[in-house]
Amino acid sequence: MEGRGRRGTNGSFKRSSIKRSASSSSQKTQRAWIERTFQKRECMQIIPSKDASRCGCGQLVSQHQSVPGGAPEEGGGPVVQLEAPAERWTPPKHTQSSGTDAYGLIEFQGGGHVNKAMYIRVSYDSKADSLLHLMVKDWELELPTLLISVHGGLQNFELPPKLKQVFGKGLIKAAVTTGAWIFTGGVSTGVIRHVGDALKDHSSKSRGKVCAIGIAPWGIIENKEDLIGRDVTRPYTTMSNPLSKLSVLNSSHSHFLLADNGTHGKYGAEVRLRRQLEKHIALQKINTRLGQGVPVVCLILEGGPNVISIVLESLREEPPVPVVICDGSGRASDIISFAHRYCGEDGLLSDSVKEQLLVTIQKTFTYSRSQAQQIFLMVMECMKKRALITVFRMGSEGQQDIEMSILTALLKGDSLIKI
Repeated sequence: MEGRGRRGTNGSFKRSSIKRSASSSSQKTQRAWIERTFQKRECMQIIPSKDASRCGCGQLVSQHQSVPGGAPEEGGGPVVQLEAPAERWTPPKHTQSSGTDAYGLIEFQGGGHVNKAMYIRVSYDSKADSLLHLMVKDWELELPTLLISVHGGLQNFELPPKLKQVFGKGLIKAAVTTGAWIFTGGVSTGVIRHVGDALKDHSSKSRGKVCAIGIAPWGIIENKEDLIGRDVTRPYTTMSNPLSKLSVLNSSHSHFLLADNGTHGKYGAEVRLRRQLEKHIALQKINTRLGQGVPVVCLILEGGPNVISIVLESLREEPPVPVVICDGSGRASDIISFAHRYCGEDGLLSDSVKEQLLVTIQKTFTYSRSQAQQIFLMVMECMKKRALITVFRMGSEGQQDIEMSILTALLKGDSLIKI
């Protein structure tokens, strides 16, 4: 009997050590997969920009990182092009990729309690299916039943307090009740700061976690050096240098994809990656019996001229992505909601309203008449898909909130897709 007991103990000891070694071997396999699949990008050729002190990648020539395999007489470094370049600097041509060197867990410092978020630095042309695989398998996220993609102004702007409150509560309520993922630009400025405030308010009052994924350009992140390390836990401070043009990550997000195209201090690396990932998520079947994909809604708060082109792109997607506009938040949002209000069923405006809108565009963006004309044409293209635009107005329609506007937009999108 004693012998059997000992064997049993030994067997369970063996089983637990097998489990441990299996889990450490699966971690190693996962690490190897991440470093094989995801890349970082580094500029390998100095090509002076209009400002001769800077390379086309945005980095000061004097501070340009040395690159392995560069000029041998300098002990490896970027190739310096002294003459005025005949070509423009581009990521595919002038950067080299190697396995990612930054992924793991961020611990945000400051504030009452430590917020944690998963993060990874990835090349701007990473495959959407690989990114989703990472999110579901490594980050252990459940596929969303809805994707709310938030766009708007990147510069800081104030919202009327009541609108800020209604926007925040409605966005979180929509995400919680539907099991949505929220996509933002990830840094603590502009529209993202307002989303972050809503997430922070929610987490301080409840235990329910909202999945908020920030997709930001690696090159514009303040203190990004603190994030370098493979499969690491890194403290990160959200105190930004007031003189810096870089931005800190928003501490209320749960996950970050940091898109790297080798540039410094420039936006843009994240645009294609985010769009491709949103398209790929929309194709995932959440109801295999009905063959239904993940619905996507584009939510707009304030914004510059580029936000109007984001609205147009969303409406032109196949299937189209319905858009919710927050009237009263300023700039692009107010311009689109004005056109939406005065547009006829045919998608056209009367001459007097057209003139009013052109003047508003000129004033809003400090544009010339011809620049304003270009934006106006884009707005009118959006109006051709007017049925897919839901405008949220404070206090209208018996206190309808943002959550209802998002669900209304979803129904509009769904009925138009079926036609």
